[in-house]
Amino acid sequence: VSINTIYFYISSFVNGTWEPDGVTFFIIEGLASLGEKKIIFFVILLLGYITILGGNSMIIFVALTDPKLNSPMYFFLYNLSFVDIVYTTTTIPQMLAGFLTDMNTISYPGCFFQMYFFVQLAVTGRSMLTVMAYDRYVAICNPLRYTAIMTRPVRLLLITGAWSFGTCCTLPAISMSLLRSYCGPNVVKHGWCDPSSVRRLVCGDTSVDGVVSFSSALFALLTTGVLILTSYVLIGVSILKMGVAQRLKAFGTCAAHLTVVFISYSSASFVYISYRVRIIVSVLYAALTPFLNPMIYSLRNKELRETVLHKTYLEIM
Repeated sequence: VSINTIYFYISSFVNGTWEPDGVTFFIIEGLASLGEKKIIFFVILLLGYITILGGNSMIIFVALTDPKLNSPMYFFLYNLSFVDIVYTTTTIPQMLAGFLTDMNTISYPGCFFQMYFFVQLAVTGRSMLTVMAYDRYVAICNPLRYTAIMTRPVRLLLITGAWSFGTCCTLPAISMSLLRSYCGPNVVKHGWCDPSSVRRLVCGDTSVDGVVSFSSALFALLTTGVLILTSYVLIGVSILKMGVAQRLKAFGTCAAHLTVVFISYSSASFVYISYRVRIIVSVLYAALTPFLNPMIYSLRNKELRETVLHKTYLEIM
């Protein structure tokens, strides 16, 4: 398939002139088999989603409005919170609607838009964690040059790089899925338009698609994981040369980020093994890190915790 052909299909898709052969919409099966228990999962997921929106919105609000939180660390933190909000919004509202209807459907373009943004934002989120690891490395290993290195243009460049990396890792596999023919059935056995679940509905051989998708996911995970690990190895070497008080302070600045990284990568590995047979695990994975991020950073970071509490008190009063 030539570049011009791919460009034509994507342009038609974005402009709304796409006319697929065969399937024109997909049915999201999700957790339809739960029966009367669906309302319980609906309430749990709704409360979780409200918590995600509220917690991450609060971090964005206080980081943008409080002059004390103008360091690069908080700049990257509120960008991560923004990614978490958009990431969960690509799937959870659709799933909530599915709990309230007998048949949860999504249009052909809508399915691939959801697929693209879900995967792209998942990779971008890990890229943000990588950028934050580099920020911690500079702060601890080069404290005297920290402000000179992490200037606003550099921060913007790092954020742009994180989003670009997410796009580059996502486009090949999603473009291949978009160019395939879907002639039925059209039931997606997942909670949303998951790439591997939609791939099973293709009329034809998808072995190449699977290899490309797996390679892209592996490349994204390994690249970000190795860079984060490298940053913390260098941080560890630097910490060993410090006194006890400095070590405790350095560990305090990294604790929240390390916790989030551990949860994010361990849950991703678990889901890759389990989600093919347990949709509920995928749902928990999609919401777990965005749900816990505000709590972890607020509990681990005294400055942020005090600012959040102060802002909340003023709102109540």
